[in-house]
Amino acid sequence: MKKATLFSAALLGLALTYQATDVQAQQKEKTVMVGGAAMYPSKNIVENAVNSKDHTTLVAAVKAAGLVETLSGNGPFTVFAPTNAAFDMLPAGTVDNLVKPENKATLTSILTYHVVPGKLDGKAIWKMLDKDGKATLTTVQGEKLTVWKKDKDLYIKDSKGGDAKITISDVHQSNGVIHVIDHVLMP
Repeated sequence: MKKATLFSAALLGLALTYQATDVQAQQKEKTVMVGGAAMYPSKNIVENAVNSKDHTTLVAAVKAAGLVETLSGNGPFTVFAPTNAAFDMLPAGTVDNLVKPENKATLTSILTYHVVPGKLDGKAIWKMLDKDGKATLTTVQGEKLTVWKKDKDLYIKDSKGGDAKITISDVHQSNGVIHVIDHVLMP
């Protein structure tokens, strides 16, 4: 009985030491605040997104589309992440309809239209712009997005002609980078 108690105490001690070391490591990371939460570069896209109060609709949609495992994977991915306010701009009932099981394919298409393979931080995107201030990106979904600049800001034009402004850029993740946007992109 004493050996079991000592063993349990040793395991607990190791767990607490690991947890404290993990917390200390996270405190030293260069984080970006999104939706009232620190986004840690050592965490993956999903692990960070679930903590942003501004991305609860996006997280629910990712879960409904069955994309959690993919976006938790190695990547790397560049994600243009619409806020709750962006989803609220869609016609009434759109989100509720999209998260229904029978609309999973459509939802998946819309969400993967917000993902580009590779890790494109703001600096990389700015370097891609041509002399007219535009660049074309191919999404995981397969269709194109056009990035364009206006003054010191970057915008994304979807295939329907809608524009989204990057409001927070360079939110680094262990498996890519997130850029927060103010509109939902539509393929």
